[in-house]
Amino acid sequence: MSGWNPNQYLKFAQERTQPCRDLAARIEVAQVRRVIDLGCGPGNSTAVLRDRWPDADFTGLDSSAEMIDRARRDAPRQTWITGDISEWAAGSGQFDIVFSNAAMQWVVDHAAVYPRLLSRVSPGGALAIQIPGNIGALPHRLMREVAAMPTWRSRFPEGAVREWHHHQMEFYYDVLAPFAARLDLWSTEYLHILPDAEAIVEWYRGTGLRPFLEVLETDTERHRFAADYLDALRPHFPKRPSGAVLFPFLRIFAIAYPA
Repeated sequence: MSGWNPNQYLKFAQERTQPCRDLAARIEVAQVRRVIDLGCGPGNSTAVLRDRWPDADFTGLDSSAEMIDRARRDAPRQTWITGDISEWAAGSGQFDIVFSNAAMQWVVDHAAVYPRLLSRVSPGGALAIQIPGNIGALPHRLMREVAAMPTWRSRFPEGAVREWHHHQMEFYYDVLAPFAARLDLWSTEYLHILPDAEAIVEWYRGTGLRPFLEVLETDTERHRFAADYLDALRPHFPKRPSGAVLFPFLRIFAIAYPA
């Protein structure tokens, strides 16, 4: 199993894009000429930014060539770059908006990278980031519990799974405050309405479950692991009387305006 699957990711495009819309709507920058979307994925977040600032020049960056290919196909006139966020943060050049929606959870050393990202914001601009804040939530705990089952334990040696991560809100305040004239920090728990527990598995196949599936060597093993994960999820996500499942998902937001 290699590469990211844009089609899998976009199965829940509306739900994944709503936090991006909420973040973009809260940015207060008077003149926006250059925007970069870090971890742009298949370009759904970049499309939100184009709607917000239709006269700006846009660059999308993602580590997945598959995601960049999909984004370029849908918006061929825009600049698309395959690259690493941490490496980009250490570079030079400034943008009015440095934006990242649901990507920084894959980047290590937030204490170092966040200030570097802010340094690449033009005067009067903004750094805007959204990340999942639910690594300790039940669906993630169940992934780890399934991987620790006797059936699977030998397939997942310590350090084999590259899970996403995040810190508490106070951490992001402490990291950004010394370099910011103003900070806007908040969190939102979105309550997604999905048809069944199987949909939660499909959701995570595009993101959080990927690091576990990538460790396994065959499609048969991946199918079995996903089935065991579904069995673990079902008792905790029963269908409501209307027939739907409620899937809470916490997200952390930060907008920093450079000093």
